Amino acid sequence: MSKNRKSRDPFAGREAEKYANPIPSREFILQHLEQVGEPVSHTTLCQQLRLEDEESVEALRRRLNAMSRDGQIISNRRGVFGLAGHMGLIKGKVQGNKDGFGFFIPEDGSGDLFLNGREMEKLFDGDQVLARVSGVDGRGRKEGIVVEILKRRYQQIVGRYYHEQGFGIVVPDSKRIPHEILIPDKAAGHAQDGQFVVAEITEYPSRRRKAIAKIVEVLGDSSKPGLEIDIALRSHDIPHEWPTAVTRSLNQFDEQVQEKHLIGRRDMRDVAFVTIDGEDAKDFDDAVYAERQQRGGWTLFVAIADVSHYVTLGSVLDEEAINRATSVYFPGHVIPMLPEKLSNGLCSLKPGVDRLTIVCEMKISTAGEMTDYCFFEAVIHSHGRMTYTEVADIVQTPATETQEKLRAKMRQRHQSLLPHLDELYSLYRALRSARDNSGAMDFDTTETRIVFGENKKIREIVPVYRTDAHRLIEECMLCANVAAAELMESSKLPALYRVHEGPNPNKLENLREFLSELGLYLPGGDKPEPSDYKKVLQQISNRPDKHLLQTMLIRSLMQAVYQPKNLGHFGLGYPAYAHFTSPIRRYPDLLIHRAIRFLIRNKSSRHLQKQADAGGLSKKQIYPYSASDMQDLGEHCSMAERRADGAGYSVMDWLKCEYMQDKIGDEFNGTVSSVTSFGLFVELNDIYIEGLVHITELSNDYYHFDPVRHCLEGERSRTSYHLGDSVEVKVVRVNLDEKKIDLQMTGSVAAARPAPRRRKPGKKKGFPDRDRSKKHKDKGKDLNNGEGKKKSKSKNQRQGAKAEKSGGKRSGASSATKKPGSSKTSKAGSRNKSRRSGAPAAKRPRR
Repeated sequence: MSKNRKSRDPFAGREAEKYANPIPSREFILQHLEQVGEPVSHTTLCQQLRLEDEESVEALRRRLNAMSRDGQIISNRRGVFGLAGHMGLIKGKVQGNKDGFGFFIPEDGSGDLFLNGREMEKLFDGDQVLARVSGVDGRGRKEGIVVEILKRRYQQIVGRYYHEQGFGIVVPDSKRIPHEILIPDKAAGHAQDGQFVVAEITEYPSRRRKAIAKIVEVLGDSSKPGLEIDIALRSHDIPHEWPTAVTRSLNQFDEQVQEKHLIGRRDMRDVAFVTIDGEDAKDFDDAVYAERQQRGGWTLFVAIADVSHYVTLGSVLDEEAINRATSVYFPGHVIPMLPEKLSNGLCSLKPGVDRLTIVCEMKISTAGEMTDYCFFEAVIHSHGRMTYTEVADIVQTPATETQEKLRAKMRQRHQSLLPHLDELYSLYRALRSARDNSGAMDFDTTETRIVFGENKKIREIVPVYRTDAHRLIEECMLCANVAAAELMESSKLPALYRVHEGPNPNKLENLREFLSELGLYLPGGDKPEPSDYKKVLQQISNRPDKHLLQTMLIRSLMQAVYQPKNLGHFGLGYPAYAHFTSPIRRYPDLLIHRAIRFLIRNKSSRHLQKQADAGGLSKKQIYPYSASDMQDLGEHCSMAERRADGAGYSVMDWLKCEYMQDKIGDEFNGTVSSVTSFGLFVELNDIYIEGLVHITELSNDYYHFDPVRHCLEGERSRTSYHLGDSVEVKVVRVNLDEKKIDLQMTGSVAAARPAPRRRKPGKKKGFPDRDRSKKHKDKGKDLNNGEGKKKSKSKNQRQGAKAEKSGGKRSGASSATKKPGSSKTSKAGSRNKSRRSGAPAAKRPRR
């Protein structure tokens, strides 16, 4: 290597550490191509960089090819390499649509490009590509052309196999993949017509031919119990089988905590910690205890399972935990992030056994303010496994004589724990009062639980009401998470924060217009605070359509993500927030644990307490992460969270459609839960299931969609259908394959109101929806009343209690009309998928 070239490469030292015969770094190659100002061949580049020996020449060729695969540079048909930006190329991903078109979503956040159906014939949803702007179509949309496919998203496709007229096809389960996959007879294996299968792609599609695949797994018929979970896991690429190396690694762990592992830990086995979880919970990762201080206030102890002791950096367990990044909860089933020997065993804070923990000790004033905190490693011995129901019966004031008798019975049963529970409850009321006074948002929601009958089919869907016991745990977890975030900020270590930015500017104006139509007002100007949103919540607290209006508030907010740059948590009203309290089921929490243990063992601070017999832990051993590492991990964990949610929603859709199949022709009272350009989504009262009244089912008028007022307005009759309207509907179609329920209007409980005369909104110029079936499916996680335990997705977690995920789905066209007498039925992709009812509430998502 030339000394001159080496001296000019700012990363030459790094390359020298990695390779015995280092070559120019990627950064230097990009810098050099920028300076040259034109594409160059491999041979020319070797000459310019003075690489002469055969090994260096070949190494540079491999590096250039790798940079091409990653989209950093482009190799054209002449075999020369150039900068993508100088060639007018942009790196990004493809987003498919059920109707055959798609979008190119640039990696740099610039405007999306429309991909027509012909362009999409060679692409799959999620493909990583290079594209360029090809022009603007007649509707004013920027169109794109994909120049190069860098990475295919799918190697396998899940779908339904059909064999007819001499050939086989697989229809993908994902509606973002509208193409059929060809299956040669010799590649069909044992699959039978109509079965769900997994097909491995052998030839990717082009403009001239469809994709070809071979069947590698037969999942079964639609009647098979649990099939919906098998499909969801594979459709969403969720890891669900333990690698052999992981299974073998579990042999290193004993069934119980060994005495040698208590070295360096504070002994808190005599402290009356208790766990408070749902009836069905198995993994208890947090325990709480509070005691009154002599000078007023409380000391709150939150003990969290020390997963970092068992899942060590770089181990096979760690690699699989990164891969999964989160536990995935389905009705009656869970795909854990950690093997059950840890998640339900050594790491679970079961009563009566020793468990290793990291404890956050906090001083709480009588006003409910956290005045100090300290983290330390400990061993605890849970004194009781209690449920939310039990604790609520013990601490809440009874409203009836029956409840009074039950309260007396429960207090007698748990007499030894009563002083501690009463102290926790007093502490909770102070914490809750302080948060209320601070202006933090709090969404009041009704959740649901699925009750299964035989063969894992829904028997009924019942409401589950949150109690003060849920809120008690939430407030304790919030305190510990805030303390962890403050510690990370003061330590200057790169770390993952839970970031929830404020309102989306593009949606704020529409929200205000919508609220004004109802006589409501959102203060705060261009940058409203959480307290401003709370004022609106107070205005709507007694309205019958409260939960629907909460939905609109939540959709105006950004999605919450994991990232190393702390931007605060808008929904909770905290300047810094991190996830610390659930390391059994969330990888970001495990990372925070590793950071805290590193700080305990190596730093001196009043917020850290190291035991005298504790040894050292170097950064290399436990926390070697850079800011760049954290950025990558944050993006991966955020993706895995959305992936898990998507799988859960898919399963709920399937189960609800199954439940409604024998109710075709039945009539229900319902509430308009969302209004779109293609119809009304109606939530059926008492069963918490939603279906679509397509715009073509609204008779005797042309209807126009007003996206600001969220209504469909009749052109001639001036009749309008609004969010929150009470209606009567009949179930007319249920399509299990497409997970769609179609309804027909039979009447309005409250007659459709004449709309105020105003200018009809015209059609917007712009894109059609990226996926109109999910347009109002905005969802969030961090505003659902605290940091409680994980529950399966519920009705209001989908519609409004989960404000953290209300990120930007593209709005559709501003108007839609229906020709009188049309018999068009609703399309599969038009079905709304929000507000599916939840599963048994074993754990509630934490914020």
